[in-house]
Amino acid sequence: MRKMIAVLKREYLQATRRKLFWIMTLLFPALMTGMMVVPGLMAARGISDKRVAVIDGTGKLQKVFTKENVSESERETREKAAKAMRGRAEADAPTRFQFEYVDASGKNVETTAKQEFPRLTTDDATKKLDCVFVIPHDAETSDKAEMKLYSASSADVFTEERLGRAANRAIQQMRLAAKGIDAATLEQVMREIPTDNIQLSRSGEQKKGGGATLIFAFVFGALLLLPSFIYGNDIMRGIVQEKSDRVVEVLVSSMTPLNLLTGKITGVAAVGLTQISVWLVMITGAGAYFGSMAMMQGFNISQFLRPSIYIFFALFFVLAYLTYVCIYAIAGAVSNSEKEAQQFIAPITIVMMMPWILMFPIATNPESPLAVGFSLAPVFGPFTMFIRTLVSEPPVTQILISIGVSIVSIAAFFWVTAKIFRVGILSYGKRPTIPELWRWLKVA
Repeated sequence: MRKMIAVLKREYLQATRRKLFWIMTLLFPALMTGMMVVPGLMAARGISDKRVAVIDGTGKLQKVFTKENVSESERETREKAAKAMRGRAEADAPTRFQFEYVDASGKNVETTAKQEFPRLTTDDATKKLDCVFVIPHDAETSDKAEMKLYSASSADVFTEERLGRAANRAIQQMRLAAKGIDAATLEQVMREIPTDNIQLSRSGEQKKGGGATLIFAFVFGALLLLPSFIYGNDIMRGIVQEKSDRVVEVLVSSMTPLNLLTGKITGVAAVGLTQISVWLVMITGAGAYFGSMAMMQGFNISQFLRPSIYIFFALFFVLAYLTYVCIYAIAGAVSNSEKEAQQFIAPITIVMMMPWILMFPIATNPESPLAVGFSLAPVFGPFTMFIRTLVSEPPVTQILISIGVSIVSIAAFFWVTAKIFRVGILSYGKRPTIPELWRWLKVA
């Protein structure tokens, strides 16, 4: 026992004494936040700064596409006025786009559009266009009419959707007017009523914020899964390195392979728990700050950062970590180089990542047979059941079964890992095949 604790302390102190460990521990939440927020901000900025030439074959949509860039307060005032006077069509137009409207009612729209094409590829910033939006002559009357968006990128789906929606609403208003239907009256009749997603708990408590719950599920899921793979990979590399340096031969001469394996796994698990604890404290602090601001607006963030989340997170993190890290330890024990170990573990990692790959259907439908089956299965259970506890309230019996299955799986993994580890750490040369691994299990 003392020797196992000595290995645990060595693994823990070796990791936590490094400056890089604490730098990444403190910066990782900021990096994750940046990875999620910055692309969205850049996409929004990219949409709002586009210069668009609108070739209108109908000659009737000038009011929709002649808005200027104005201040936020003035824009809100104009949009409200636009809604009151011309309905939702004009209000849906992206107001911060820079439009160049061309009335092509008496011209060939394609020929007129081609005159603007050189501006899509020019290097002159004063003349350059991002898009050319073409509305055909028969857009109001023909069932086969088709609008076109020409740009340097075929993946500019956001601009396509927003310009198309603005034009379509305006054309619908014109069709209604042609049928003698007042657009303002129709707008009032067709006004959409917002839907609020409310989770009803088993105790009858109502919890709002379906979209926010999904975001929290992805964030906490990443915090649970990523450290398990990162530190599992560290254990695998460490075992391979010790085999290559023949250090492991000295270690097993003074302790049993099981003590060495247990000390390594629990030591690195303590490192992971230390890092996760720091992250959870940071999340709690940020949640308290933003939660107080949100509660002033009538939004209760405590439903997302309730104490049970931290309890389940700590529990399922340990179960997931011990499950995954045993597999990485086997990869290190049977491999003679890091390259061999990576080749061995790569297909297994894809299988272990299945709950993350299926995260969206599991989180949006946590009581489906898929979600329930994964949460009660070995290997997949800890991650999937934790996600289910975040977004719903699974039966207590299912939670207990999932924990029990995970504990039994971990015990089996430790037994198998110890058997393979005992033979593998002293084996050199060719990596063993599956039949050879089976013989190791019977011999060890």
